[in-house]
Amino acid sequence: MNKLVPTCLVMLSLFLLQSLTACKSKKKIQITEVKPETPIDSVGRCKMDFKNAKALSALLHSHEFQYDWMYAKANVEYREGEGEQAKEESFDIKVRVKKDSAILISIQALSLVDVAKVLITKDSVKLVDYLHRQYFKGDYHYINELLRSDLDYEVIQALLFGNSAEFYDDEQKLKPVTDRQNCLYRLSTERKRRLRKIEQGDITPKQSLQTLTLDPNSFKIINNEFIDVATNRFFEVKYDKFNMPDSIYAPHAVDIEIRAEKKVKAKIEYVRMEKNVPQKVSLTIPSKYDPIKIQSK
Repeated sequence: MNKLVPTCLVMLSLFLLQSLTACKSKKKIQITEVKPETPIDSVGRCKMDFKNAKALSALLHSHEFQYDWMYAKANVEYREGEGEQAKEESFDIKVRVKKDSAILISIQALSLVDVAKVLITKDSVKLVDYLHRQYFKGDYHYINELLRSDLDYEVIQALLFGNSAEFYDDEQKLKPVTDRQNCLYRLSTERKRRLRKIEQGDITPKQSLQTLTLDPNSFKIINNEFIDVATNRFFEVKYDKFNMPDSIYAPHAVDIEIRAEKKVKAKIEYVRMEKNVPQKVSLTIPSKYDPIKIQSK
C-alpha cells in the first residue's frame, strides 16, 4: 500500500461527492421500508402508472434508508486514469456515522491495521495518515476552493447509503419520467423527450443536468447521474444489492464513475452493516505529525 490510498480517499470522497446536488424536501415524511408489489404483470409487461414530480419526490423521501447511528465495513477498489498510466488500489474501510453530525472513515491494510482516518463534520475535514505520519485539516471553504466545487456534509452522508441529499421540491424544475420500456421511474431536470436525446448523444445539455433513477418496487435510488456543462464533468453513481443477510435495506454495492480531467472509478462493496449502535466518531491528530502539502489549482 502506497501513499495514494490515504490522500486519494479524502480527495476522491470530496471530488466525487461534490457533484451530487440531489433534492431538498421542505417537510419531514413518515418513513417506511415496505416494498410495493412488482409492477411487472404475468406476461412481462410493465404496469407502472404515471406519477408527477411531487408524488415521485415524496415516494423517494418516504422510502429512504433511516438510521441514527451507522457502522459499515467495506472493500474498495479505486482506479484513476486509463491505460498504462492508470493507478489502481484495493483497500478496506470502516465507516462510522452519527447522522447529521459526523462521519469517520478508517482505511485499513489487511483488514487489521489503520493506515489512515478521515473525519468529516458539518464544518471541517480532517485526515490522519499514520503510514507517513502526516495530517490534513481544513474547512469546506478551503476544500471547495481547491476542488472548484460546492460541497457540504449532507451530500457526503447521502451518497454513502443511497439516499438523496435534500432536494428542493420545485415542480417547475423537476421533470418526472415514466420509462415503461425499462420499467423505471426517473426524476430529471430535463423534459422527457430532451432527456432521451441527451442519453442517446443526439444533443448536449445547455445547463447542468441531473437524473435520479428510481426502482419502481422500492422507490430507492438505483442510479444518480450528473452532467456539469460548465466544468465538462460527468458523474454517475449506481446502487445495487439492497437485500443482504444483515437485514439492512440499503445498497451494499456502490459504483462511482467520474469523467473530467481524469477518469476515476471506485467500487464500494459493503460486507457488513449495523445500524443504531452508538459509535466513536472522533479523531485526534498526533502532535508530531506534519501537515500534508496540497497545492491549490
